[in-house]
Order: sequence, then structure tokens, then C-alpha cells
Amino acid sequence: MSAVQLIGTYGDDRTHALSAWTSTSRDLTPEKEARIPVLLEALAREGHLTPFEKSGLHFLVTVDQATHIHLLKHRIGVSINGESARYKELKEDKTYLPVDWLGKSIQQDVWFDEDGRPYTKGMGDWHTILREFTDLSNRLYHQALAELTPTLGRKRAKESARFFKTMNSMITMDVMFNWRSFMHFISLRTSEHAQVEVAELGVKMLRLVEDIPSRPFRHSLKAFGHGSE
Repeated sequence: MSAVQLIGTYGDDRTHALSAWTSTSRDLTPEKEARIPVLLEALAREGHLTPFEKSGLHFLVTVDQATHIHLLKHRIGVSINGESARYKELKEDKTYLPVDWLGKSIQQDVWFDEDGRPYTKGMGDWHTILREFTDLSNRLYHQALAELTPTLGRKRAKESARFFKTMNSMITMDVMFNWRSFMHFISLRTSEHAQVEVAELGVKMLRLVEDIPSRPFRHSLKAFGHGSE
């Protein structure tokens, strides 16, 4: 399961509105402030989206490698930095195991002993098999790193031992969106066609933004079809 924190924000509904009004006048009168909800809805509806690039949402996430790839692909205006197995040993073996695999039995088990030798046993489930396979890959990662360092050097050993890491290995990243890029991400990654894991991440991120106590993006959320009054 992915972990998500909203570690910082910049801007609000007013920031978006003032950016739009730059082309005329940024003077904010009570009458203009009252028009902010209608303005933001019109901007979103008509596709005038550059004013929504003037805010920032900064998250810290821990996700599996497949979700990491989804964050990197098809993105606009998103800044990402994360853990690198090339520069450090991943001493904490963070692992994702899909809960919908629990109880899904397999017809022929192939398991691995502590030395990596396969053997068969009675009926099991795919969740358990993945856990054991991941445990083996993590042991081989650390063993390869230790044994290759004397001959290849620490740098090469680190960057090549990570080939043992599986796609369900998890890394921690900081991810920063502007509002426009965040809505683009949400539209892509919370749709019915998105992979389950990245969809769960998108929903968690959206809820964190919706639940900011001061509700700074209340009207921007509504303009894009999210949030509530």
C-alpha cells in the first residue's frame, strides 16, 4: 500500500484568479473576489488553464516501481526526485504485495529455499509466492552488493546489484505539481482504466488536498469537478 503525505502547498483559489486577471487588472475588490468561483469554473470549462499553473502541491510518497513509472510517464509540469539505488544501498527492503492476490491459489507451487534453490510443495496462493520470491530477490541484492564490491567497486556494485530488485520494490519520492498538472494526473490516474495501485495513490492525494483545513483550493476543486461545498 502506498504512503502519501502532503508536505507543502503554495497559492490558493485567489492565486489562480489573480493570475487570470493579470491581463486586465489585478486590483482585488470585494466584488471581484465574490466572482472568483464563477471565474475559475469558466476558465476550466473553456480550457484557459495557464492561471492554474501558479500554485504548488508538494507530496512525499512511497510507492512501488510500477507506480513510480506511472508518475514519470505522460506528465506535464511535475517535478520528481526520489531514492536512488545507484547512489546508496537500499538497506530497508520496502515491498508492496497486492492484497487482491490473497487466497488466489495456484495449481503448481514453485518455492525457493534460503540458497535460492527451487522446490515444489503443496497448494499455496500467489500472494505468498510473491512474498517469498521478493524475499529471495532482496537477499540476493544484498549478497551481490557485498560480494561484488571488492572486485567491481562500490559504485558499480550498487548500480548493478539493483537488477535483483523486483517491480514491487518500493521507493520514496517527493513529487510537486502545479494545479493544472495535478488535475491532469488525477484525470489520467484515477480513471477506471488506470492500474489499481496508481489509482489508489491518486485518490489519496486528492483527498489530502480536499481535506486541507482552510480549504484554499475549494473553488478550484469544484471547477474541475471535485470536492464539495
